Amino acid sequence: MKPSLQVSPLEARTRFRIQVKHAVAIGPGKADVLQGIAETGSIAEAGRRLGMSYQRVWSLVQAMNRDFLAPLVHKQRGGSHGGGAMLTPLGERVLALYRDVEARAQAAVEAPLAELVALIRCDAQDGTGAPAAPAAAPVSGCAAPAGSRPE
Repeated sequence: MKPSLQVSPLEARTRFRIQVKHAVAIGPGKADVLQGIAETGSIAEAGRRLGMSYQRVWSLVQAMNRDFLAPLVHKQRGGSHGGGAMLTPLGERVLALYRDVEARAQAAVEAPLAELVALIRCDAQDGTGAPAAPAAAPVSGCAAPAGSRPE
């Protein structure tokens, strides 16, 4: 198990993923899928809320059900009583633990992350050599290039 922490300097927030053998067992997208299913009782509705197709949400559910010790989501086919989906007790526990880890990680990195972001140039490259896409609004704490004058 390899936890990873990704940070977007423009948003200054963390994205925490738990990886097992190069596959993401759970991360922000899968946690949001679990949250959506818990709130709506529907894979399709969770997908609509997240802007994902039913097939994409279902493939994430299948991956989580396969990757954990027991299924996280129970799906009931439609019919006269209607279909639906719900989190299993393990699914509820995994979601609660992930949200706890996410909140603790955010709290732990908040101060040093703000300091680090303040040291990043506003016109920093995106890693491919191309300038980063401009932010919709100015990024507070964004550093000016060395030798430049403030406006």
